[in-house]
Amino acid sequence: MAGTPILEVERGKEPAMPETLDLDALTKMYDFRGKTVAVTGGAGILGSELVGALAGCGAQVAVLDLNVEPAKPMIERLGERGKQITLVPCDVLNRDNIVEAAKEVVGRLGKLDCLVNGAGGNKPQATTSADLKFFDLPADALRWVFDLNVVGTVLPSQAFGKIMADQGYGTIVNISSMNAFRPLTRIPAYSAAKAAVSNFTQWLAVHLAQEYSPKIRVNAIAPGFFLTNQNRFLLTDRETGGLTERGKSIIAHTPMARFGEPRDLFGAVLWLLSPASDFVTGVVIPIDGGFSAYSGV
Repeated sequence: MAGTPILEVERGKEPAMPETLDLDALTKMYDFRGKTVAVTGGAGILGSELVGALAGCGAQVAVLDLNVEPAKPMIERLGERGKQITLVPCDVLNRDNIVEAAKEVVGRLGKLDCLVNGAGGNKPQATTSADLKFFDLPADALRWVFDLNVVGTVLPSQAFGKIMADQGYGTIVNISSMNAFRPLTRIPAYSAAKAAVSNFTQWLAVHLAQEYSPKIRVNAIAPGFFLTNQNRFLLTDRETGGLTERGKSIIAHTPMARFGEPRDLFGAVLWLLSPASDFVTGVVIPIDGGFSAYSGV
């Protein structure tokens, strides 16, 4: 197999190991000072927390969102670190708008190192229920979900990926979902759209590495069940705050017995954006508390 030659080891002898482990170099892998990261959907619940984590690691972060106002409380909460965050209004479904936003990010922050495609979501009108059968799901609602999740990942990847292709390096992290591995009941459009995001992640990883530079990497994370404004009242009761039957079923099938919290995404995202994962591209990392590993028995 091509790659670094395998050391031949004499029978009965251990392979030689470095005398010291460079802990400073290991730590610096997660030091994002001097790095610029653009985050679409950066004003959302999960997106804004990722923005805060990146700024906390020293990155200059551009928040791209249709409405950037919800990001302001997070910026204030970060204090001095909040000065590392730049707000750039952006519609991820408008190609011209995205191209201008990309130019603005580079113009204001001087460079681009990473892109996190965090824009996405579901819609009640694309979700089956006792009152809305699959056969009656409106086409415009289905298109809305597909467009936001799939087209809203592809178009920013074109605009920001072109910058990476021209400079010969960069890192993209997409947001897929565990629904892409195993579709959940009631959300056919969202599950199918996130499956497309996973597939596109693999395609783009190969395309950019082969056609432009092996120093451009594309990966994705696949969050499991996180409480957000989209699914809160599918999983918890609006009146009592207790779990719905769906919420109880999820917890019963999650070995870690809880929903995910935004901080649970930090480690995987920082790793995928950092030099620590330099030989990783085209993968989708589950972050689901063991849900996908549990057979129910």
